[in-house]
Amino acid sequence: MNYLAHVLLSGNNEEVVIGNFIGDYVKGKHFKKYSESIKKGILLHRSIDLYTDRNKTVKKSKSLLKKKYGKYSGIIIDIFYDHFLAKNWHKFSSHSLKDFTQNLHKILKKYFEILPDEVKKFVPSFITRDWINTYKSIDGIEMVLKRMSSVTSLPDETDYAIIILRENYTDIENDFLNYFPGLAEYVSGKYGISLSIIR
Repeated sequence: MNYLAHVLLSGNNEEVVIGNFIGDYVKGKHFKKYSESIKKGILLHRSIDLYTDRNKTVKKSKSLLKKKYGKYSGIIIDIFYDHFLAKNWHKFSSHSLKDFTQNLHKILKKYFEILPDEVKKFVPSFITRDWINTYKSIDGIEMVLKRMSSVTSLPDETDYAIIILRENYTDIENDFLNYFPGLAEYVSGKYGISLSIIR
């Protein structure tokens, strides 16, 4: 669910952004029905997920949550990492997070009709509640986790997740900062997407 990282790594092509945003909701070969750029975004999303799942630093972070989240630990770390991306935004983007988010909202509205039904259900709330900017605070992360556990199969262990985040805050942030530049370099090399705003 780390929408912020996925969108940032999509570059400036709106359709690639859309494909990356909906990647979790397009299964198997269903991506073939979309335009070439949206297909690229969906495949990019899958590559990012695969790189992340195999990354030793990410596995280290996930181990902190295995006790109560098990196979869902990766989802929580995705969200934690988006928090640290928002916190360290100035290190990775020349645009303000506010401007970046507003542009994403415009793109989602523009392509709303072609979004998968599941995505259409949450995008209005995603925009009006400004989910991405809530990632900047721990309180915002807590709110996102509570909302997710109430509408998905994610275990209702938000209090535990926040305790783990607070107790291991510096270590998880360092894990993120060690992992993310390598991911950006991987995406740039494999997909030829201009990531000039990443420095």
